[in-house]
Amino acid sequence: MTTTPAEQAAMRRALELAATAGVPLGPNPRVGCVLLDDAGTTVAEGYHRGAGTPHAEADALARAGDAARGTTAVVTLEPCNHTGRTGPCAEKLIAAGVRRVVFAQPDPNPVASGGAEALRAAGVEVAPGLLEDRARELNSVWTFAVDHRRPFVTWKFATTLDGRSAAADGTSRWVSGAAARLDTHRLRALCDVMLVGSNTVAVDDPRLTVRDEHDQPLPHQPLRVVMGERDLDPGRRIFDAEAESLHLRTRDPRVALEELFARDRQHVFLEGGPTLAAAFLRAGLVDEVVTYVAPMLLGAGRNAVGDLGLTCSPASSRSSAPSRPSRTRATPYA
Repeated sequence: MTTTPAEQAAMRRALELAATAGVPLGPNPRVGCVLLDDAGTTVAEGYHRGAGTPHAEADALARAGDAARGTTAVVTLEPCNHTGRTGPCAEKLIAAGVRRVVFAQPDPNPVASGGAEALRAAGVEVAPGLLEDRARELNSVWTFAVDHRRPFVTWKFATTLDGRSAAADGTSRWVSGAAARLDTHRLRALCDVMLVGSNTVAVDDPRLTVRDEHDQPLPHQPLRVVMGERDLDPGRRIFDAEAESLHLRTRDPRVALEELFARDRQHVFLEGGPTLAAAFLRAGLVDEVVTYVAPMLLGAGRNAVGDLGLTCSPASSRSSAPSRPSRTRATPYA
């Protein structure tokens, strides 16, 4: 089904609304909605502000009131068809008398999908797929988590040119810099889980909070997770009151991700040591690699990643190599 220039412009605006700054990340997708009258004029706008708040369609309908009748709803995600913390958006659109719905991305969540069919059954015109690629990019992590039934995993590490992450005496200051640390906090803020191994907690005692350029914690903090079977000192900083913490007593990356997904977590920022990184890589569970490369050589010290079980044989390498991450970035810094 074709769409009008006014609907196309409204979808671009809906995507802008969906990306409004300050909306908490997860567990819900970011969604925007614009209501148009027959002349293509905006009647009302709305967007989702986080779990437990009205969905974008409900927000726009509430702002429009009786003026919503006969409008076209342009929304970035297929209207939901289930009752969770809020009621089905498809039913709200039908009850409001909306005559046409244009949406970008079909809802990949089997629990919430079916909105398009419900709308059509009620006599509402439905036009799917407008700017779908842009909508998917906006909610790429959420879409990945729903599709794969596990969180998206970003592995971040800093390394020297010879693959060292720390000096021989264990210090990490040799391969880090102010710019890299600030960028790391920016990336942490995009995730809802910070994950390290128990050895990192025992030896390095990290806070694992997201902080600004003045080293002050941000209002919204990811869940801090330590993975491993060993007992840990409850006085370690990861267990303080600055943010929520969780100890997953497993060494299996798949078990850890299953548990985190069950807790509605969708994006894991992996900052553990070489052993934990190698475990995730061997399991093919690293989806993005962010690397900070220091222009120096140490010659000795801790490796950036542990043994991956690879051999020198090309055939063996092809069969045993971890799956290629979907995204990679390497950042040089002084």
